[in-house]
Amino acid sequence: MYQVMSVTGYKPHEIGVFNEKHEQLPFLKAAIRKKLIQLKEEWDYEWVVITGQAGVELWAGEAVLSMKETYPDIKLALLAPFFEQEQKFPEPVKVLYEQIWSEADHKDYITKRPYENPSQLRQKNDFVVQKTQCAMILYDEMTPGSPGYFLEAVDKYRQTQKGSEYPVHMMTPDDIEDLIREELDEQSWN
Repeated sequence: MYQVMSVTGYKPHEIGVFNEKHEQLPFLKAAIRKKLIQLKEEWDYEWVVITGQAGVELWAGEAVLSMKETYPDIKLALLAPFFEQEQKFPEPVKVLYEQIWSEADHKDYITKRPYENPSQLRQKNDFVVQKTQCAMILYDEMTPGSPGYFLEAVDKYRQTQKGSEYPVHMMTPDDIEDLIREELDEQSWN
């Protein structure tokens, strides 16, 4: 059992999602939710930690909030790397961020100041890895992107905390496609 799990993954533009009306987005969100449920059953985590990054993290936050009816013990923490992170988000993403922020069980800022430089993003990754016990990441090593920096923090943590286990469940685009196919099959039977 792992009590605290972090979730991260690609930003929308890194996977070709440029607006909330993208035809694949409902399936992607359903796949993330399905994987969160599978890992809840397998790892029995209680907390999910996100940093509010647009894309996979906010979609996961949305999924966790929707899971509370079935899993009343599940909690969401939104730990933003700096003040006003959402100010540069497009309006629909900003609205989602603010909704998740308002409904999260715990929310805070990691660096307690506005954005100054990229070191705050490294601090964010290091902090989240140190405060969690496992992770779910949507990432494909063949497609570099922002999740790679989180994996670097995981590797650094594993090296400095000798013997420390930090399981990472990697969701790949192939996994997403499989989950989407399952979802479409389920819909066609209903």
